[in-house]
Amino acid sequence: MAFTRATGKHRAPSRMARRGVGIAGAATLATTGVIGTLASPALAADTDNRSLEDTGLTKVITEDSLAERIDAQAAAQEQEAFEVAAKAKAKAEAKRKAEARAKEIREAEQRAAREAERRRLASFQLPVEGSYVSTGYQTGGSLWSSGSHSGIDFHAAYGSSVVSVGSGTVVEAGWGGAYGNNIVIRMNDGTYTQYGHLSSIGVYVGQSVEPGERIGISGSTGNSTGPHLHFEARTTSEYGSDINPISYLRARGVNV
Repeated sequence: MAFTRATGKHRAPSRMARRGVGIAGAATLATTGVIGTLASPALAADTDNRSLEDTGLTKVITEDSLAERIDAQAAAQEQEAFEVAAKAKAKAEAKRKAEARAKEIREAEQRAAREAERRRLASFQLPVEGSYVSTGYQTGGSLWSSGSHSGIDFHAAYGSSVVSVGSGTVVEAGWGGAYGNNIVIRMNDGTYTQYGHLSSIGVYVGQSVEPGERIGISGSTGNSTGPHLHFEARTTSEYGSDINPISYLRARGVNV
């Protein structure tokens, strides 16, 4: 008779059965998550060393760095714009000062030119350049109808240039009897000057003349014994209002 082993709670599981149960238990633990606490060191290291990108930290750091770079760039651009504006302002100010200085110089030069012109127009000079007095004022003799010389004679070779001694307006230009061809000028200071015995006349009545402007050519027309220039200074345009021509010219800075 064969012996059979009764199955029941007292029967120990076989080795194969225990192995199967172990594998099933491990699978159950893995499913419930308990096995995570029993992970090996290598698995734990893999978990700790997950990339920052997986955690989302890289994105935060990148955004912060980009914001900082943008802020720095904006600050640099603002500084550059400020420096450009400052340079432009300095350049404009320098240009303004240069223009103001140039204007001052121009105005000073214009004032100096006007003053020089005013002085020139107010100046007096000899009627014949480099000449000298050959016959003095009020010299007596039969050559003059009044018995004396009403002016002075300047040495002047025939054809010498005769100029106005100062600024004025021509009031007479033509034949003057004993004076021959003569010119009378009302000077700007209210006095009159006369130029006689001219060979030719180069101005007309009403013409304005300046100091040193040529008005005629010396000669020996009228009551004359030879080429020279008869010069008179008067208080009016009429004969007989003569004054000392030498004193007249010297009072106006002319060396006679």
